[in-house]
Amino acid sequence: MKKSISTWSFYGDWSLEEKMRLAKAAGFQGFEPELAEEGPISLSSTDADLASVRKTAQEIGIALSGLATGLYWGANPVSADEKVRDKAAAILKKQIECASALGVDTILVVPGAVGADFIPGCEVVPYAQAYERAQKFIQAAVPLAEQHGVTIGVENVWNKFLLSPLEMRNFIDAFQHKHVGSYFDVGNTLATGYPQHWIDILGDRIKRVHFKDYRRAIGTVDGFVDLLSGDIDWPEVMQGLKAIEYDGWVAAEMIPPVPFYKHCPEVLIANTSRAMDAILAM
Repeated sequence: MKKSISTWSFYGDWSLEEKMRLAKAAGFQGFEPELAEEGPISLSSTDADLASVRKTAQEIGIALSGLATGLYWGANPVSADEKVRDKAAAILKKQIECASALGVDTILVVPGAVGADFIPGCEVVPYAQAYERAQKFIQAAVPLAEQHGVTIGVENVWNKFLLSPLEMRNFIDAFQHKHVGSYFDVGNTLATGYPQHWIDILGDRIKRVHFKDYRRAIGTVDGFVDLLSGDIDWPEVMQGLKAIEYDGWVAAEMIPPVPFYKHCPEVLIANTSRAMDAILAM
């Protein structure tokens, strides 16, 4: 397995290049950037912009391991509002195109949200309608994904949707397409289940993996903690990944605890690198 880190793990005002250099210095082989509203990889990025990012990563000597985005939280793909759904479709199209230009073969996609407790005033979408709209949302993008050689990685997130590994497996299998798979987040499962069960059931549908740790007793988004500081059974996770012969990218997606890393954010990156080395060696 190859060790990467998400752009969201960096607290403070770091440029993309600074993040990649810090990740490289900390011992990461890969870096997972995001598609954002603005910035070097954004909805308005040109081919030249993306070529520049790819060149910078090559000069630093770090691979771009995937392409994430948080934009779906502001443009719910299963919203009752057709304009919102259209915006989500445009985001997915741009994400596929950007990934292709960056040389990335898998993207992180939130297929929709029935609701989200951490978003004030979040729209609540009836589950059955959300499922149908999510299927249409992904299906519409499959031809473009295939054209660009990019896999749509459906992430298990706190969206009150696709709540079990059996449901996630069935959702993915309905497309019957090699360019639709799982962008599996270990830590996101722990509030309601066990990551090793997800790994066993999803099997080779897993195309990318996120590492986070979580403390059940806290029970909110504040429960995400440093790797090896929570309740994840890491030996079980690693046994599961080895059993399905997963050998791809594993990216740490840390939510920086500001009180501890506000004045020394680089420490989180170094600590995360060491923790990942220990986990991957299990």
